[in-house]
Amino acid sequence: MIQSDAFMAIADSNRRHLLEELRRGPKTVGEMAEGLPISRPAVSQHLKVLLDTGLVNASSRGTRRIYSINADGFLKLNLWLDQFWEDPN
Repeated sequence: MIQSDAFMAIADSNRRHLLEELRRGPKTVGEMAEGLPISRPAVSQHLKVLLDTGLVNASSRGTRRIYSINADGFLKLNLWLDQFWEDPN
């Protein structure tokens, strides 16, 4: 997925669920997979899409990857959406 296609990334309900979980704080793949009816590899694939669009960050702690929200990635979405709230007059 290309960097600029964050709207396609958030169109998937599983990815929105992952973002909601990460909003509560950084988590591992295993922690996020517990709340979904999909496999850990599928969670990893969804996280890869979110990483590619810049909506999440990943850091390593030993052998584990910790995922967190990337606020800068959401800034672009917010700027685009905000144009529809401004008064055109």
